[in-house]
Amino acid sequence: MRETRLNTARIRAARRVIDPIFLDTPLYRCEALEPGLGCTVSIKLETANPVRSFKARGTEVVASLLADSGSRAAVCASAGNLGQALAWSGRGRGLDVTVVASRSATRAKLDRIRALGGGLELVDGDHEMARERAAAIARHDGIRLVEDSLDIETCEGAATIGLELVDGSPSFDTVLIALGGGALATGVGHVVKALAPEVEVVCVQPLGAPALTHSWHQRRVVTTDSTDTIADGVAGRHPIPAVLDDLLLVADDAVLVRESSIISGMRMLLDHGGLVVEPSAALGIAAILEDRDRFAGRHVVTIVCGSNVDVDAYRRWVGTASLHES
Repeated sequence: MRETRLNTARIRAARRVIDPIFLDTPLYRCEALEPGLGCTVSIKLETANPVRSFKARGTEVVASLLADSGSRAAVCASAGNLGQALAWSGRGRGLDVTVVASRSATRAKLDRIRALGGGLELVDGDHEMARERAAAIARHDGIRLVEDSLDIETCEGAATIGLELVDGSPSFDTVLIALGGGALATGVGHVVKALAPEVEVVCVQPLGAPALTHSWHQRRVVTTDSTDTIADGVAGRHPIPAVLDDLLLVADDAVLVRESSIISGMRMLLDHGGLVVEPSAALGIAAILEDRDRFAGRHVVTIVCGSNVDVDAYRRWVGTASLHES
């Protein structure tokens, strides 16, 4: 494999600075999902931790390095999950964390950022506008700008999931990874291709937020003017060139799924897995639902990457009736 920006030795070292509460997350076969999907399905559950997403694996690495260097402040843009994770990791290391988010971000995520001690600045517009404002704050205050997916620590922190997959699962054929900024996909993809190259790495993105998927297929950065998806955690418009370069080396495919399939995936994970997940975490199940023939008879691992969801919105999407469906 041609080299990505990531380094497997550094990824192994990252495990030593990440709080163990975020490591060795559950990995199990979910047989109840299989009749409806037509394949063997294993779940890597990244929601059973204090920030209810995988993001702290990366922020733990970032915050550790900042604390070691004597830095005392950092700023990031976030749809919610990165901000919670950075606030958690920074709080434990005495860092002053500012999070910039869109006013339209999920309220529950914003409330948790505040509860974890993070300073919060809201901007009009979407996540790309938040990124611009966070960069401006970093320049003005002379503090560290934490850029998810661009900062290699966020990718290598996420890549520790890949180590656990390769070391912990019986042989599997495919790993389905939610694709947003790209840290999760490039991180896990790097490890899988380095240590289990026969495994297919498939990235999944909503049709309403397709920029990085289009970029992967066209092998160049493709931007979009807007996004339209309930999966706010993956709703980026401007792919990062360096991330695309890595993704081209580790992903075997990148697919787009409909909103209706994302909602169906959320319902299945609730009804048959007992899991309340945010839309981004259901992308892998959505991909199977849209192409059962492709995955038929295979052993598929899907990473359930987050469960920070607005309760009222979740009820609208999933519906209380699903709790009683057979």
